[in-house]
Amino acid sequence: MGRKVVSTNKKAFHDYYVDETLEAGMVLTGPEVKSLRAGKANLRDGYAQLKNGEVFLYNVHISPYNYATNIQQDPLRPRKLLLHRREIRKLIGKLHEKGVALIPLKIYFIGSGKAKVELGLAHGKKLYDKRAALKEKESNRDIERSMRRGRDE
Repeated sequence: MGRKVVSTNKKAFHDYYVDETLEAGMVLTGPEVKSLRAGKANLRDGYAQLKNGEVFLYNVHISPYNYATNIQQDPLRPRKLLLHRREIRKLIGKLHEKGVALIPLKIYFIGSGKAKVELGLAHGKKLYDKRAALKEKESNRDIERSMRRGRDE
């Protein structure tokens, strides 16, 4: 069962500590699915929110499909997420904690052809945490580079 990843939110791991992830289905129109299959989605500013006991995905841009004949949907429209009731109840408790956000990490298709979104329960990083993470990433890259040079010589 392969997963074809359509879009990932690389900025999410830079801006947030992701504590837990969960998978949810999305309510989409036909042209939106076609656009996703073409890889035209952007998760950068996206977030999910609880509203009336349901979870909705906001600010996720799915580009309009060029060859659609029916009326085009708004690319930034809120999209309902499909979760089990017990998962939503669990989320309600966790989202009421201070500083916890529900952010989309990636959109992908599963083997049966259904589009899924991976959500992350996350809390924000401070500026000094981001700097420390960048410094650590850079030092690891330097170490890898020097080890590769050592093997080549």
